[in-house]
Amino acid sequence: MAIDQRFLDELNARCDIVDLVSRYVSLKKSGSNYFGLCPFHNEKTASFSVAPDKQIFHCFGCGAGGGPIRFVMKIEGLEFPDAVRFLAKQYGMEVPEDTADRGQRQRRDRLLELMKEAARWFYAQLHAPRGKAPMEYFVRRSLSKRTMNNFGLGYAPDSFHALLDAMTAKGYTKEELFAAGLIVRSPKGTYYDKFRNRVMFPIIDIRGDVIAFGGRVMDDSKPKYLNSPETMIFNKSRNLFAMNIAKKTKSDYFLLAEGYMDVIALHQAGFDSAVASLGTSLTEEQARLLSRYTKNVIICYDADNAGQNAAQRAIDILGRAGLSVRVLRIPGAKDPDEFIKEHGAEAFRKLIERSENHIMYRLQNIQDKYDLTQDDQRVLFLKEAAREVASLENAVEREVYTARAAKTAGVTAQAFSIEVKNETEKRRRFEKKRYQREVRAAADAAQPKDRSLHYDNIRSARAEEGLLGLIFADSSLIPELRELITPAEFSSPLLGKLYASACRLFDEGHQVAATALEQELTSGEMDHLAMVLRKPVPGEKRSQAMRDYVNVIRSSTAEDDPDSLLRIAARKRKQTDK
Repeated sequence: MAIDQRFLDELNARCDIVDLVSRYVSLKKSGSNYFGLCPFHNEKTASFSVAPDKQIFHCFGCGAGGGPIRFVMKIEGLEFPDAVRFLAKQYGMEVPEDTADRGQRQRRDRLLELMKEAARWFYAQLHAPRGKAPMEYFVRRSLSKRTMNNFGLGYAPDSFHALLDAMTAKGYTKEELFAAGLIVRSPKGTYYDKFRNRVMFPIIDIRGDVIAFGGRVMDDSKPKYLNSPETMIFNKSRNLFAMNIAKKTKSDYFLLAEGYMDVIALHQAGFDSAVASLGTSLTEEQARLLSRYTKNVIICYDADNAGQNAAQRAIDILGRAGLSVRVLRIPGAKDPDEFIKEHGAEAFRKLIERSENHIMYRLQNIQDKYDLTQDDQRVLFLKEAAREVASLENAVEREVYTARAAKTAGVTAQAFSIEVKNETEKRRRFEKKRYQREVRAAADAAQPKDRSLHYDNIRSARAEEGLLGLIFADSSLIPELRELITPAEFSSPLLGKLYASACRLFDEGHQVAATALEQELTSGEMDHLAMVLRKPVPGEKRSQAMRDYVNVIRSSTAEDDPDSLLRIAARKRKQTDK
């Protein structure tokens, strides 16, 4: 879809990129720009910058860059049209849509209506005579009718075509049911219901739309859970079960559980901030979604090894999203649902109050591995604990947990602090080398195999970058520059393309800015432009600087290929003749 450029200009004019980025990244001002940790790659040193005067962001580490729309595309995982809608909605603007996009929106809306109808149908089956067994299952799980209604729970009958027949009778096609993930196709080409003889959990997004389903068997058969595939309307890595309800909580923390039943049991017990990931490990996108609504997350995964290992991974992911993390231990029960049934909501609330911060949780897990009555085991504990304490960025935290670990092992804090210091130095050296490798790898990633993104003539290309910096800072220079040089004379195809695009924007009366090119440039091209525009430009005598850059380009080109000037002159004559 092509969106009217004047609309995009107005949208970008209304958007404050610092305000936008600050919703996801903690920024600190330094000079005229803002800096923070890049949300697009894991880093310890702030290499992510935002330039409010240019309305662009750029990461010196991974090379990501662009304007507000490009930032939303990357941070929310959206395509360009959806990112525009996302921003436009925040500023009360309606996006003008072309015929092709209207068709896409209509297909999406049609699938959402279908999923709503399917949810109603599953709900009706649960309350019909054939729903006696699944209703008894929910009752055995101690769910009240109110809870079942709040979550829209349902039942998929033991039939290969019950839902298919019901939805086609309402006017939906088999192709639409297949696109929504409600039916599957056999190798012979016949269609049949995906969910059969399962209790059904609608998955609802933060806008209140049913986007997928989870189905659970009522016995011990496999697979225990069956989930919707990813579709046009459902991406499991970007959604959380029950987020549509939890986002309204008055609690200052969110509970992160493993499964649907855990979350539902927690809500029924009064813990209305419980959510769960969708059949997969927690993702960076889900952590960022949580960070929009809270600063505090308490992990309450299952007590088995798989749950505890998942908690370890989730701690790091949530931490990178800027969230404060605690971990809840569930004694004498395998999960929150079982604990609440046996001990009640008040006992679970006390568990929450006693939940450990993630540092103590990890130190306790290390301690559980060793017998501290044995000297050799104490040494092993202290070595592993030192590595854990050394990973803490805050010096005060390191000192506090150095003292605690030392006390646990029965040694002096002074002796243990030497081991922590050694591990801290090792870690810093390792992180420095790793960061350097990341920067090199990111630079390679930002320069794909497309030859247009590589510089064959470095001296000329740097001057071409200088010219772009000048005209993006002061577009009034474009008429004079056009008399001096054409895009064909640029040694870099990409820089020549950017020069031509800037001239076109000028001719069409648009602002010559990176934000005006977000619709037409690839991700790599936009990253490159943001990098170019982050460089300083002369504040005075810009016309002379422009002429100097042109002279460098021509002299560099002549040195690189003496015949090239003749070819450029011939192309210019050909363009003039046209």
